Amino acid sequence: MAAQKIVHPPTATDVEQAKVSSRTLSKYTDVDRVQLSLRGSNGESDELVLPGHVLQILLDVLAEVSQGNAISLIPYHQEISTQEAANLLNVSRPFLVRLLEAGDIPFRKVGAHRRVKLQDVLSYKEQVDRQRHATLDELAELSQNEGMG
Repeated sequence: MAAQKIVHPPTATDVEQAKVSSRTLSKYTDVDRVQLSLRGSNGESDELVLPGHVLQILLDVLAEVSQGNAISLIPYHQEISTQEAANLLNVSRPFLVRLLEAGDIPFRKVGAHRRVKLQDVLSYKEQVDRQRHATLDELAELSQNEGMG
């Protein structure tokens, strides 16, 4: 997103290596820490200790690469454009602007441009998803009570 490095799609070799690496690392998802031994093609080697939640992020990256998807990481506090926010929410930019102006998602203006924090967009998305699930659960219960399901 904003000010990110150019992302290159993974090669067929990258995809295959990601699949193998993902299968191997997935054995360690329920640990607090993991120690990795690294050996580069230049002959250098190192030992790393990663927290379990960082390993999960690495597994998420490998899952995307193994499906042939290019990925980009964005810090949670990063500001993004209204178009990027709209894309994340799968809505049009004008609809997102209405949400901003209604106060549903905080934003700030930089000149004529609105900027939103990624964390605020993701919080809004979680809230909407929770409401959607609650409504679906309620509808399912009503249909069960009415003998429709």
